[in-house]
Amino acid sequence: MRHSIRMSEDNPPPTQAQGSAIGSGAQSLPEQPMVQETESGQKLLQFLQRRLNLPPTLLHRWVRTGQVRINGSRCKPFARVQTGDIVRLPPFAFKMAEESTAADGPQEPTDFASGFRKADSPPLPPMIGTDGYLWAFNKPAGLPTHPGTGHEDSLSSRLAAYFADAPFKPVPVHRLDKETSGVLLVAASYEALSVAQDALRSGTMSKEYVVWVQGNWPFAETQLLRHFLLKDSAQGYEKVRPAAPGEADSREALCLVRPLRVDTRQSLLLVRLLTGRTHQIRVQLAAMGHPVVGDSKYGSAPRRHVPRGVSSLPAPARMSGTDKAKLLSPESLLLHALRITMPCGRVFSCLPEWTEEHALEQMPDPVAAVEAPEHGGGCGAFPLTEQSATNKFLRQ
Repeated sequence: MRHSIRMSEDNPPPTQAQGSAIGSGAQSLPEQPMVQETESGQKLLQFLQRRLNLPPTLLHRWVRTGQVRINGSRCKPFARVQTGDIVRLPPFAFKMAEESTAADGPQEPTDFASGFRKADSPPLPPMIGTDGYLWAFNKPAGLPTHPGTGHEDSLSSRLAAYFADAPFKPVPVHRLDKETSGVLLVAASYEALSVAQDALRSGTMSKEYVVWVQGNWPFAETQLLRHFLLKDSAQGYEKVRPAAPGEADSREALCLVRPLRVDTRQSLLLVRLLTGRTHQIRVQLAAMGHPVVGDSKYGSAPRRHVPRGVSSLPAPARMSGTDKAKLLSPESLLLHALRITMPCGRVFSCLPEWTEEHALEQMPDPVAAVEAPEHGGGCGAFPLTEQSATNKFLRQ
């Protein structure tokens, strides 16, 4: 049985229990702010930008001229601040910060006891687990990770609203496509953000997805998919296409694919990413002739091939009937971030809330960390072998 934690007045985010400075009762910054645990490890310039939200050039000048000091001593803009450090600022800094905030518009009141806004704003998605200041949310399909053209609402903007007065505002560690549901990590401290992003860059964080694709997947065993991908913005919007090996500006994309359920019409696959490219899973599977069900950008998924009543998460209570219908529409993308395994072994996972013939009711075993055979520089699918344990392409 799956368990999820919902952000609400009765169940606030786990900031107070962890001794975090998030949600502290100080509505205005002291003239000599103390570095909180969540802020430790940042460069001084980052610390000042997050605290004051003033132009970096102005902050840099204050540091260079000695108007900003750490523990009474002059410092450099890229010095690291640590928990308990006292940062002295110019006496007019906070007035400038308040004026800058006021220029952005009136702020909603915050409930400092629980650390999040009580305004009538969209709720945070269900939280599925925590590890200190690293949180995992079950992002619903339709909610962007970051704001962008045509949509202001996003997970990052909701986090910023809920924790508007936090010394360090929680931020997403990585991103999921707007229509992709599932596990998304959020860092509530600078150290947690740095550690998680290092794991992403080094490939020691394992990310697995489940996806329904069109057609009968032809491979019974785990395959390595290798392609080169190239961003193409010629049509005025972001789209990625397969490229020839070595083509200018193209990047290698690698993933492991294991079939979970195969039918003549559609197949359910478990995918483990080995690289992190834009729209990687969608483009690679489409290149194999098996586009993701419901993918209007990279596939020609007919409406009759997509399940009725598909949704990633129960729609929030405040969601309009039109928005609910959109989430449940036949065009929903059947791609879900299933599981993230950290280098320490900590696992964050959640099953998709797909229904009827596409339901997945049991957590599948992870894709085995065996190595891939040499591919001779080509692209396509390559079978795995148990004995090739030193091949570089799995980067583990």
